[in-house]
Amino acid sequence: MNSPTVVRSFGVACRALVLIVLSSSWLSADDRPNVLFLLSDDQQPDTIHALGNEITQTPHLDELTRVGTSFSKAICANPICTPSRAEILSGCDGFTSGVVDFGRRIDPDLTLWPQAMQNAGYETGYVGKWHNDGRPIDRGFEKTPGLYSGGGGKWYEPQTDWKGMTVTGYRGWIFQSGDGQEKYPERGVGLTPDISEKFADAAIGFLKEKREKPFFLQVNFTAPHDPLFLPPGFEEMYDPEKIPLPVNYYPQHPFDHGNFDGRDEVLLPFPRSPEIVKQTIAVYYAVISHLDREIGRILHALKETGDYENTIIIFSSDHGLGVGRHGLRGKQSMYEHTINVPLIVAGPGLPQNERTSAQVYLRDLYPTVCELCGIPIPETVTAKSFAPILRGERDAIHPYVIGYFRDKQRMIRSDRWKLVEYPQLHKRQLFDLENDPYELRNLSGEDRWGNVESELETELRRWCRSVGDSVYLPTEESKTP
Repeated sequence: MNSPTVVRSFGVACRALVLIVLSSSWLSADDRPNVLFLLSDDQQPDTIHALGNEITQTPHLDELTRVGTSFSKAICANPICTPSRAEILSGCDGFTSGVVDFGRRIDPDLTLWPQAMQNAGYETGYVGKWHNDGRPIDRGFEKTPGLYSGGGGKWYEPQTDWKGMTVTGYRGWIFQSGDGQEKYPERGVGLTPDISEKFADAAIGFLKEKREKPFFLQVNFTAPHDPLFLPPGFEEMYDPEKIPLPVNYYPQHPFDHGNFDGRDEVLLPFPRSPEIVKQTIAVYYAVISHLDREIGRILHALKETGDYENTIIIFSSDHGLGVGRHGLRGKQSMYEHTINVPLIVAGPGLPQNERTSAQVYLRDLYPTVCELCGIPIPETVTAKSFAPILRGERDAIHPYVIGYFRDKQRMIRSDRWKLVEYPQLHKRQLFDLENDPYELRNLSGEDRWGNVESELETELRRWCRSVGDSVYLPTEESKTP
């Protein structure tokens, strides 16, 4: 009988051979796999039942984990919608792409992901929320059914009295324009409780079209971003009284982290009471379960068309969210519940029902998919492909990953340690994620961890220097030409 080691080695070798064949540059467009990229909005990394959340009901995402590889340490780098999505599109960090905050334009000299796919013979489609400059049709997407272009300027009109409780700040908010009129997005997709269903309808319509080329379809859901409308039929799915408080629940964050009174944070009252946090989580989970149902419909349609077996399927989110953890409601933080994102990759020749703790960025998806599809990676892409992880050739791609939020926060994380800097406050946090995964104890300044802290600081400064980020460099160094 063959030993387990020999059998496993043979399996890894076979899998690597399949992936090498799939990613060979000599493959014609007709031989290349399709790509379906499903992206949620504001979804915490631990909200999928199969990946350890005992409360959430996510049967379709659970199934995707069984046929794919799940990454437990995937990060978004910049926890704001627009910059995070710009990194995905460009395959570059925000300093390189030019988008480190809202209102910035992606460098026009960069070859964006859909452009690379289109240049390689793919039919490209986009459904859902567009949160970058321009329009998808100008960025390499040929078709944009079900396009949602974003909200307006005011966020008022809360609904109240849910389950006998007054709900403030997180349910029933309506996007409005400056004149107070409700502002609905183009192409007939409005911000409603069933918006995920409408996106799914548009995606299914695209998938069922007759075509002679492989497709690249990106579906950007708004769920579970606020406003958190309870989806029809999901009102009773989660009882707030049975929702446990997060281990790292705080009534209020202990200091101004750089967005203390920002829009995301004032959606909940201060301090965050246990009741309001549980209510928020209950609705948040309901929206995620509704999203899961619509993802199931899309995957079912993919099977009906006969394309399922030849499609690379990716599920992720643009960033996570606080929802009461560390006293935060919104994103804009470097805590694991926010900087981390769920990430599942499945497809022909890819490993099934596997978990990896390899650190990867969302922007790494661009070169990874190019490699898996046998498409040359454009020279403007600075992210790294993690296809070698999927092939079983490597256990890691990045020894460190970096996070940043405006000029307020900088972060570096190794497999075990995380250092968070607050440059404007001259404050620092050091977390031992191996022994303190909920980030409850700040070890910064403790003598026994001095070498760890110094090493992380050195690596963070080196990275900032390499991308021209002067926020975290010493004053004299930031002035050096």
